[in-house]
Amino acid sequence: MGEAVKDGREEVIQAWYMDDSEEDQRLPHHKDPKEFVSLDKLAELGVLSWRLDADNYETDEDLKKIRESRGYSYMDFCEVCPEKLPNYEVKVKSFFEEHLHTDEEIRYCVAGSGYFDVRDRNEAWIRVWVKKGGMIVLPAGIYHRFTVDSDNYIKAMRLFVGEPVWTPYNRPHDHLPARKEYVDNFMINASA
Repeated sequence: MGEAVKDGREEVIQAWYMDDSEEDQRLPHHKDPKEFVSLDKLAELGVLSWRLDADNYETDEDLKKIRESRGYSYMDFCEVCPEKLPNYEVKVKSFFEEHLHTDEEIRYCVAGSGYFDVRDRNEAWIRVWVKKGGMIVLPAGIYHRFTVDSDNYIKAMRLFVGEPVWTPYNRPHDHLPARKEYVDNFMINASA
Protein backbone atom coordinates (compact mmCIF):
# COMPACT_ATOMS: atom_id res chain seq x y z
CA MET A 1 0.00 0.00 0.00
CA GLY A 2 1.32 3.46 -0.87
CA GLU A 3 1.95 6.28 1.59
CA ALA A 4 -0.96 8.50 2.48
CA VAL A 5 -0.89 11.86 0.77
CA LYS A 6 0.06 14.50 3.35
CA ASP A 7 -2.13 17.56 3.64
CA GLY A 8 0.14 20.56 2.92
CA ARG A 9 -1.72 22.59 5.53
CA GLU A 10 -0.21 20.40 8.25
CA GLU A 11 3.19 21.95 7.56
CA VAL A 12 1.92 25.40 8.57
CA ILE A 13 -1.01 24.59 10.90
CA GLN A 14 -0.89 22.05 13.70
CA ALA A 15 -3.31 21.47 16.57
CA TRP A 16 -3.29 19.57 19.84
CA TYR A 17 -5.12 19.32 23.15
CA MET A 18 -3.55 21.52 25.80
CA ASP A 19 -2.40 20.58 29.28
CA ASP A 20 -3.72 22.42 32.34
CA SER A 21 -0.38 24.01 33.24
CA GLU A 22 -0.23 27.62 34.40
CA GLU A 23 3.25 28.02 32.88
CA ASP A 24 4.05 30.76 30.36
CA GLN A 25 1.20 30.98 27.83
CA ARG A 26 3.79 31.13 25.01
CA LEU A 27 4.91 27.54 25.57
CA PRO A 28 3.36 24.72 23.50
CA HIS A 29 1.40 23.21 26.43
CA HIS A 30 1.19 19.68 25.01
CA LYS A 31 -0.54 17.03 27.10
CA ASP A 32 1.57 14.05 28.16
CA PRO A 33 1.32 11.96 26.07
CA LYS A 34 0.79 14.40 23.20
CA GLU A 35 -2.73 14.37 21.72
CA PHE A 36 -2.87 15.93 18.27
CA VAL A 37 -6.08 17.19 16.64
CA SER A 38 -6.71 16.83 12.91
CA LEU A 39 -7.59 19.74 10.67
CA ASP A 40 -10.82 17.83 9.87
CA LYS A 41 -11.75 17.90 13.56
CA LEU A 42 -11.08 21.65 13.62
CA ALA A 43 -13.37 22.01 10.59
CA GLU A 44 -16.11 20.21 12.55
CA LEU A 45 -15.80 23.05 15.08
CA GLY A 46 -16.08 25.60 12.26
CA VAL A 47 -12.35 26.42 12.12
CA LEU A 48 -11.31 26.60 8.46
CA SER A 49 -7.73 26.53 7.23
CA TRP A 50 -5.56 26.98 4.15
CA ARG A 51 -1.91 26.87 3.22
CA LEU A 52 -0.95 29.84 1.05
CA ASP A 53 2.21 31.37 -0.42
CA ALA A 54 3.20 33.94 2.22
CA ASP A 55 6.19 35.11 0.19
CA ASN A 56 3.89 36.23 -2.63
CA TYR A 57 0.67 37.22 -0.88
CA GLU A 58 0.31 40.36 -3.01
CA THR A 59 -0.13 38.26 -6.18
CA ASP A 60 -1.37 34.93 -4.76
CA GLU A 61 -4.29 33.75 -6.91
CA ASP A 62 -5.45 31.31 -4.21
CA LEU A 63 -5.73 34.14 -1.68
CA LYS A 64 -7.56 36.25 -4.25
CA LYS A 65 -10.08 33.43 -4.86
CA ILE A 66 -10.66 32.94 -1.13
CA ARG A 67 -11.20 36.68 -0.61
CA GLU A 68 -13.65 36.87 -3.50
CA SER A 69 -15.62 33.73 -2.60
CA ARG A 70 -15.92 34.68 1.09
CA GLY A 71 -16.43 38.42 0.56
CA TYR A 72 -13.29 39.58 2.41
CA SER A 73 -13.15 43.15 1.16
CA TYR A 74 -11.03 44.72 3.93
CA MET A 75 -7.41 43.82 4.67
CA ASP A 76 -4.66 45.11 6.93
CA PHE A 77 -1.66 43.79 8.84
CA CYS A 78 -0.90 43.39 12.52
CA GLU A 79 2.62 42.82 13.80
CA VAL A 80 2.83 41.43 17.32
CA CYS A 81 6.34 41.71 18.74
CA PRO A 82 8.05 43.76 21.47
CA GLU A 83 9.58 46.17 18.95
CA LYS A 84 6.34 47.01 17.09
CA LEU A 85 3.51 46.79 19.64
CA PRO A 86 3.38 49.42 22.42
CA ASN A 87 2.75 47.93 25.87
CA TYR A 88 3.64 44.53 24.42
CA GLU A 89 3.34 42.39 27.57
CA VAL A 90 0.00 43.96 28.55
CA LYS A 91 -1.37 43.50 25.00
CA VAL A 92 -0.24 39.87 24.78
CA LYS A 93 -1.97 39.15 28.11
CA SER A 94 -5.16 40.88 26.91
CA PHE A 95 -5.22 38.82 23.68
CA PHE A 96 -5.09 35.71 25.88
CA GLU A 97 -8.39 36.51 27.61
CA GLU A 98 -11.06 34.04 26.45
CA HIS A 99 -13.49 35.90 24.21
CA LEU A 100 -15.65 35.74 21.11
CA HIS A 101 -16.49 38.06 18.22
CA THR A 102 -19.76 38.61 16.39
CA ASP A 103 -17.91 38.24 13.06
CA GLU A 104 -15.39 35.73 11.76
CA GLU A 105 -11.78 36.21 12.79
CA ILE A 106 -9.58 35.68 9.75
CA ARG A 107 -5.82 35.57 10.20
CA TYR A 108 -3.20 34.80 7.57
CA CYS A 109 0.31 34.43 8.99
CA VAL A 110 2.76 36.01 6.55
CA ALA A 111 5.74 35.85 8.96
CA GLY A 112 6.47 34.31 12.36
CA SER A 113 3.97 32.14 14.21
CA GLY A 114 1.41 32.15 17.01
CA TYR A 115 -1.20 30.13 18.86
CA PHE A 116 -4.97 30.41 18.52
CA ASP A 117 -6.71 28.41 21.25
CA VAL A 118 -10.29 27.24 20.72
CA ARG A 119 -12.71 25.19 22.82
CA ASP A 120 -13.92 21.78 21.68
CA ARG A 121 -17.44 20.47 22.29
CA ASN A 122 -16.44 19.36 25.80
CA GLU A 123 -14.90 22.74 26.70
CA ALA A 124 -11.32 21.40 26.44
CA TRP A 125 -8.74 23.75 24.95
CA ILE A 126 -7.26 22.96 21.54
CA ARG A 127 -4.11 24.88 20.68
CA VAL A 128 -3.81 25.76 16.97
CA TRP A 129 -0.26 26.67 15.97
CA VAL A 130 -0.29 28.84 12.86
CA LYS A 131 3.03 29.37 11.10
CA LYS A 132 4.09 31.35 8.03
CA GLY A 133 1.76 30.47 5.16
CA GLY A 134 -1.11 29.30 7.36
CA MET A 135 -4.50 30.99 7.22
CA ILE A 136 -7.35 30.24 9.58
CA VAL A 137 -10.92 31.40 9.97
CA LEU A 138 -12.46 31.26 13.42
CA PRO A 139 -16.25 31.34 13.12
CA ALA A 140 -18.31 34.09 14.72
CA GLY A 141 -19.35 33.06 18.23
CA ILE A 142 -16.50 30.63 19.02
CA TYR A 143 -14.73 31.22 22.31
CA HIS A 144 -11.01 31.58 21.68
CA ARG A 145 -7.83 33.38 22.67
CA PHE A 146 -4.49 34.22 21.05
CA THR A 147 -0.86 34.36 22.07
CA VAL A 148 2.46 34.54 20.33
CA ASP A 149 4.70 31.53 20.79
CA SER A 150 8.14 31.67 22.43
CA ASP A 151 9.62 33.41 19.35
CA ASN A 152 7.50 36.49 20.28
CA TYR A 153 6.76 37.42 16.67
CA ILE A 154 3.90 37.14 14.24
CA LYS A 155 2.89 39.29 11.30
CA ALA A 156 -0.66 38.51 10.30
CA MET A 157 -2.93 39.73 7.57
CA ARG A 158 -6.37 40.49 9.00
CA LEU A 159 -9.31 40.11 6.65
CA PHE A 160 -12.92 41.23 7.11
CA VAL A 161 -16.21 41.34 5.30
CA GLY A 162 -16.87 45.08 5.07
CA GLU A 163 -15.55 47.43 7.73
CA PRO A 164 -13.57 45.75 10.51
CA VAL A 165 -15.15 45.12 13.89
CA TRP A 166 -12.59 44.77 16.66
CA THR A 167 -14.89 44.19 19.63
CA PRO A 168 -14.00 41.19 21.81
CA TYR A 169 -16.71 39.93 24.16
CA ASN A 170 -15.00 38.25 27.09
CA ARG A 171 -16.60 35.07 28.37
CA PRO A 172 -19.41 34.72 29.33
CA HIS A 173 -21.44 36.21 26.47
CA ASP A 174 -23.64 33.21 25.66
CA HIS A 175 -26.66 35.47 25.10
CA LEU A 176 -25.24 37.04 21.93
CA PRO A 177 -26.90 35.89 18.68
CA ALA A 178 -23.48 35.00 17.18
CA ARG A 179 -22.81 32.62 20.11
CA LYS A 180 -26.27 31.04 19.91
CA GLU A 181 -25.84 30.50 16.17
CA TYR A 182 -22.38 28.97 16.69
CA VAL A 183 -23.73 26.58 19.33
CA ASP A 184 -26.64 25.58 17.06
CA ASN A 185 -24.37 25.00 14.07
CA PHE A 186 -21.30 23.39 15.62
CA MET A 187 -21.93 22.29 19.20
CA ILE A 188 -25.42 20.74 19.33
CA ASN A 189 -25.18 18.72 16.12
CA ALA A 190 -21.96 17.07 17.23
CA SER A 191 -20.94 14.07 15.19
CA ALA A 192 -19.99 10.96 17.10
